[in-house]
Amino acid sequence: MHDANRPADAPAGQPWLVTGGVSFTSRLIVGIEQYSDPRLVADVLAAGGCDVFITTYDPGGNRASLLLSDLDEAMDLTRYGWIGTTSFAYSAEEAVDTAKKLRDAFGIEVIKLDVRTPGNLPDGEPTVAAAETLVDAGFSVLPFICPDVELANRLVGLGAVALRVLASPVASAQGVLDPAAVRAVIETVDVPVVVEGGLGTPGHVSDALALGADAVLVNTAIAIAPDCPATAAAMRRAVDAARLTEPAGT
Repeated sequence: MHDANRPADAPAGQPWLVTGGVSFTSRLIVGIEQYSDPRLVADVLAAGGCDVFITTYDPGGNRASLLLSDLDEAMDLTRYGWIGTTSFAYSAEEAVDTAKKLRDAFGIEVIKLDVRTPGNLPDGEPTVAAAETLVDAGFSVLPFICPDVELANRLVGLGAVALRVLASPVASAQGVLDPAAVRAVIETVDVPVVVEGGLGTPGHVSDALALGADAVLVNTAIAIAPDCPATAAAMRRAVDAARLTEPAGT
């Protein structure tokens, strides 16, 4: 059993997901793996109106990550709900190991579950295997998948508290390539759905939310922008505008 809470018409300011001790209220989630300046991370998260902080561990040791001690000096980390990510995992075993290390080190129970192919796309079967193991171990799991209804239903059946659905290849800035497939997943499952990957503009964010997504996750488009905080603010405004223009009762 999981403790996900998805109000069908959660009003502004109310969580769209509550799980593992973390409340997700902001409809914009921002990844921070690509930054080297702690102050810039603080400014980006503030500009985006974000309420979750994502941290990770690289099992291969191939990427330097910001030191939490430096981040703690630049921002008040206690203001955020902490979640972990397995973004650097290329097998179910690496993903599970990363999640367990994050729980041991920081008490993190909510995992943004990524198992990637060498081409940096979500890898379906290893994701299912990792999700089953992590749910059994008591984690709240948000798996990243291609827009596949059968796979989505399998993961929800295993106890995933939310799904993250690929819009287009990560960092491609192509927007939602197959709106019908993404919408089919959203309409099929009874857990929140986050759309991410390839959301390169505020218009892409609006498109994803118009399909019925509960939230969006944006990373590269903000990280590579000439003015990262301004771009985060633009994405936030797109989220707000999309929510304001939703038909009543959706």
